[in-house]
Amino acid sequence: MSNVRTRFAPSPTGFLHVGGIRTALFAYLVARQANGQFVLRFEDTDQKREVEGAKEHVIKSLKILGLDYDEGPDKEGPYGPYVQSQRLGSYKEWANKLIESGRAYADPYSAEEVQAFREEAQAQKQPFLYRNHRPEQTEPWDGSKPLRFKSDPKNYEWQDAVMGGLKSGPEVIDDFVLIKSDGFPTYNFAHIIDDHEMKISHVLRGQEFLSSIPNYLNLYEALNIEVPIMATLPHILAPNGNKKLSKRDGAKDVLDYIRDGYLTDALVSFIATLGWNDGTEQEIFTRQELIDKFSLSRVQKAGARFDEQRLNWINGSLIRQMPLDDLYERVKGYWPEQASSYDDDYKKQVLATIQERLRYFSELSQLSLFFFIDLPVDPSLIENHKQLKKLSKDELKDLLETSHQALSQSNFTLDNLSDVLNKLLTETGQKPAVLFSLIRIATTESPASPGLSDTLAVLGKEVSLRRIEAQLRYLS
Repeated sequence: MSNVRTRFAPSPTGFLHVGGIRTALFAYLVARQANGQFVLRFEDTDQKREVEGAKEHVIKSLKILGLDYDEGPDKEGPYGPYVQSQRLGSYKEWANKLIESGRAYADPYSAEEVQAFREEAQAQKQPFLYRNHRPEQTEPWDGSKPLRFKSDPKNYEWQDAVMGGLKSGPEVIDDFVLIKSDGFPTYNFAHIIDDHEMKISHVLRGQEFLSSIPNYLNLYEALNIEVPIMATLPHILAPNGNKKLSKRDGAKDVLDYIRDGYLTDALVSFIATLGWNDGTEQEIFTRQELIDKFSLSRVQKAGARFDEQRLNWINGSLIRQMPLDDLYERVKGYWPEQASSYDDDYKKQVLATIQERLRYFSELSQLSLFFFIDLPVDPSLIENHKQLKKLSKDELKDLLETSHQALSQSNFTLDNLSDVLNKLLTETGQKPAVLFSLIRIATTESPASPGLSDTLAVLGKEVSLRRIEAQLRYLS
């Protein structure tokens, strides 16, 4: 296989999660690095579990992240169709080859009979193997019953591009279903046929399939087709690292991250480094750097912990690097409702002030609200402050009155505000953690804000003094 061809082959049984995106990304990087092809295929043989809109969701997610595939359901290539439910004739042809070679048979048992075999094995404290009940004679397969693979249990040793050398014994190989009674193939059968016919050179998939590979190797032999390069990706783990990541652990649909205002470059860099690094201390990678540096040999064997705080850090770093005008265009849908009556110049001043603190766009509304509306006095901000809660109301009033008097003499330019605030520290004998926090709370009614001088300069003199006066009235 001189031409590198990879594929992403999700089942449309739900929306795309971070594990699926990582598989797609790694397959995309392998193909792009080798100037090969990246293929999208839908494995929709389990018709009962298919979720409406899932296929469209996958396509939209890949396109938004810039994982452009060369062939797929909406981008026909030489090996289509790229949806399994449209390839049933092909599976039947390969099934007949197995029947002719004596490697497949019609399953004569009912579900109740199979369950009885299973219970018998449990009673004897032995693993259930279907091949132990393989019938000596079967009727010709007419499609009304499942078609099973007639396995040839043996030892296997194989090389995995991530896990290294692996081996298994005959005890893990069994007779599995190839085609169900509804005429649809199982994943175990269909993906092998599809990969062969689509000339896929590298098969990347999650660790949950590792135990099935000996069965796949057995089927490859029976079909007399070449085994592609296999790469088994470790699990993505929950934040505490003790189990596989699930939606209950806070992992969101990739489109939810986009809607929340995460940059696609941040998401791609973050997901790429879930279980992979280039051997350096580099934390954030551009798309081209990932294509140039990615290697399956540097994908770790152990699970990778999902740390959303690291995603926030990566996204915030990229936001801080954005030119203000570009950022302003990107956040247009994220301002609080109250900002609609303010002009672009003022909103750009606000954005420039909070750009350093913005981790993702949907935080903009909360972080900027006090720039557009006088929030009610919140006594808990002082009561819960480590330093301010130690002061009496009279002490707080004295500090605010002194601050109000000094600020009323300021022209509210950034340099002048810095001078006034520094002189206030000397005059009051207070630490910045006390004095500046009190002024910040009075003028923003928020638990945190950008630098005080910057905040006051954007708010302006009239608004800042009015809010300090409101805090003084409350303290009185």
